Amino acid sequence: MGAYARSEVLRTFRNTRFLVFSLVFPLVLFVIIAGPNRHEDILGVPIPLYFMGGMTAFGSMMAVVSSGGRIAAERQIGWNRQLRLTPLRPGTYLATKVLCGYLLAGLTIVLVGAVGIALGVRLSVGEWAATIGLVLVGLAPFAAFGVAAGHLVSVDSLGPLMGGVTSILALLGGAWGPIASRGALLTVSKATPSYWLTAASRTGLRGAGWPLQGWLVVAVWTVAMTALATWAYRRDTGRI
Repeated sequence: MGAYARSEVLRTFRNTRFLVFSLVFPLVLFVIIAGPNRHEDILGVPIPLYFMGGMTAFGSMMAVVSSGGRIAAERQIGWNRQLRLTPLRPGTYLATKVLCGYLLAGLTIVLVGAVGIALGVRLSVGEWAATIGLVLVGLAPFAAFGVAAGHLVSVDSLGPLMGGVTSILALLGGAWGPIASRGALLTVSKATPSYWLTAASRTGLRGAGWPLQGWLVVAVWTVAMTALATWAYRRDTGRI
């Protein structure tokens, strides 16, 4: 397990494509938006603090979903079939994929936070800890979605699918900015896990964690995506 985990971590951080989308892209957007407007406010909140949360949510979401790309690529070349002939357990295989996604997400959180500090964001140690902890919980349904997509979609189709889904969810979740203050659109937005992931990334701004609705939405999506990932994995392995 240790050898496989080390190998996967090295492969993850050598994948330029996923590093660009989960690290470079959110950082560049953050600097472009917040840099020239570091002394301005949005909804009474300093722009660097507001968009630090949004880019943290978007980048970390992309990071954990990226595990699906590695799974799809391994399916295409038959590498996962070879792994099933080894003593490596299926649970270890899937857990390692999720772990790599979380490691990449953690790096995204750290780098976006560092840029935020450079732009003048100031949070207490407790606020940083609460924010990061809740973000890691909020990533759970996206990690499961990545595993499911990797076993259901071809490698050629997976990139557009993941990019499109995560971008739409980021938009609905308010990662790019306020989407709605009332009405049906807000109701739909609050039913998505991305809304609560974005809310988690702004825990230091809001001064509080999720209400009960947030925990319920994230829990339901996590259970649903985990069930889909389990079914997709069994369906895929059943073909061998």
